[in-house]
Amino acid sequence: MLELLLVVPEALVEPVSDALMDELEALSVSVEDADADTAHEQALFGEPGMPAPRGGWQRSVVKALFEREETATDAATLLLAQDWAQGVHVQSLQAVPDEDWVRLTQSQFSPVSITRDFWIVPTWHEPPAEAKRFIRLDPGLAFGTGTHPTTRMCLRWTAQHATAWPRVLDYGCGSGILAIGAALHGAQLIDAVDIDPAAVVSTKANASANQVTLQAGLPDAAKGEYDLVLANILATPLKLLAPLLCGHVKPGGHLVLAGILERQAEELKEAYAPWVALDVSDTEDGWILMTAQRRA
Repeated sequence: MLELLLVVPEALVEPVSDALMDELEALSVSVEDADADTAHEQALFGEPGMPAPRGGWQRSVVKALFEREETATDAATLLLAQDWAQGVHVQSLQAVPDEDWVRLTQSQFSPVSITRDFWIVPTWHEPPAEAKRFIRLDPGLAFGTGTHPTTRMCLRWTAQHATAWPRVLDYGCGSGILAIGAALHGAQLIDAVDIDPAAVVSTKANASANQVTLQAGLPDAAKGEYDLVLANILATPLKLLAPLLCGHVKPGGHLVLAGILERQAEELKEAYAPWVALDVSDTEDGWILMTAQRRA
């Protein structure tokens, strides 16, 4: 593998990246601040569900990965010959050292503590001695590995309020981690739904690997009322889903919402006010967990 590094002005980051991927046979493209770790470094902050603040930095390094040196050299030559590519220049072309990518990826994921005795454990790790309950879960295509604050807060709430819930709904299940966590803490009949078919497949596989029973499917598989409804999505879809989610909570049942930034608390309270009174139950790294109990 060869990596071509180009220094690119901000206005050309997108067209250069598109040309590399669409026309010049790059296997992947990434963008970094050319002035990182210097006095001229710029911070670009984005938020989930929002457009990127800018397409790049004033001076960006565009890194393109190629399979062969000839392809990388031709790509650089053709790109620099374009009239619109003025200001782009080659920083380097270098071989990418061979790595055991599987082992390198696995090294980035260690067991995650949810509570003192409840853990998320990748399959290549042994469960910690203190783990009385644990979910076996590897990083995959679907969202939810236990490393994000929103997932941890949902699982922590489930562990702290463990009871034999007769029916549980995990709406937007991703990897199925919340549904599996509920099963390990006493839930009986569990529906896990997602708009993404890949998430449904992932949830079924993860449930089987953890020897828990649940039903996974697309959103229309959610039927009737539930004692516990979990939804870890993002604030905007949660607001749109307010009537649907609240309609699935039985009288006396609990609603647990995550994927919400601290500054979004009031707009979520307002959106759900016709049905339930949401409160902030937990907070971590700028994210909040909001919960409510429907009046019996």
